[in-house]
Amino acid sequence: MRAIFITVLLLTSMGQESSAAESGVIVLYHHVATNTPSSTSISPEDFRAHLEYLRDNQFNVVRLDTLIETLKNQRQLPDRTISITFDDGYISIYEEAFPILQSFGFPFALFVSTDPLNRNQTNYMNWEQVREISEAGALIANHMVDHPYMLNRLNGENQQQWLERQRMEILEAEETIERETSQSHRYLAYPYGEVNPAIKSMLEELDFIGLAQNSGAVGFNSDFQALPRYPLASIYASLDTARSKFDSKAFNVKLVRPASPEVSVRNPSVTLEFAPGNYNFSQIGCFANSEPIPLNWQDREAGLLELIPNQEYGGRRWRYICTAPDPGTSRYYWYSVQFINTGN
Repeated sequence: MRAIFITVLLLTSMGQESSAAESGVIVLYHHVATNTPSSTSISPEDFRAHLEYLRDNQFNVVRLDTLIETLKNQRQLPDRTISITFDDGYISIYEEAFPILQSFGFPFALFVSTDPLNRNQTNYMNWEQVREISEAGALIANHMVDHPYMLNRLNGENQQQWLERQRMEILEAEETIERETSQSHRYLAYPYGEVNPAIKSMLEELDFIGLAQNSGAVGFNSDFQALPRYPLASIYASLDTARSKFDSKAFNVKLVRPASPEVSVRNPSVTLEFAPGNYNFSQIGCFANSEPIPLNWQDREAGLLELIPNQEYGGRRWRYICTAPDPGTSRYYWYSVQFINTGN
């Protein structure tokens, strides 16, 4: 008989329920293998170590829809609540991760790009395997048809045509997933985590939740068209680096500027507005590529902080990360902003 995934509610101490919290954590995996690209891979041994840590340290592991709908409706979760997600639909998820998750009784979500499954592409699951995972209780959701760079435009394509093309692909993938699995949650994981305000507005009109790949915890005040997830692969796959992310909390913070993560410069300044919380403004530190970013408090009392990078960053995508210690614990508040330089 197939194992049925259940929500595992653990206790922080014998006979006592965990305290309530206004945030939770979503983690992201791709390959669970040792013979796949390191940038998106975690070994089965490291993956098992992650789950052992969650079990042994009394985390509340819930399916993604439980975490999202609870926070979206401004209801508290048990402290240290976490959801596990996978993107793309690689075969190692079925062959390696799925049995390990079953052995722990942990639920998870799988975001699939439908075209590789339709074509029985090498290294991907097929629909029969996805249905088996679905029937065991996993959430199956949308990762577009062919995993596009959503911000890239075709030659001669205007804004309206580009946005309509994205809309049609989102809906096509959603229809395919519902036909194959009888699931339709209207959750979209952006390929490569790339999104801009136009796509977020369209997603809201379609009544979709969006999930990105910028690190940070999810809270009442998070952007539900671009929820953060921690990618745990490569150098971030080790338990030593992952445990601080599992334990993190959400800042109550708003991005004031820039209006879009799609930028033409490689060192954009950023203004953030931090609401008061159980953290000290003077202990907020911000980083990019593990290097500190110079900070300018425009109005400390109002929580207005400007980040003024003194170097340029390479690649198509990079992040600024801000953290602050949670007083009296070893945990951190965590927020990040991802930037995309598309060359459009």
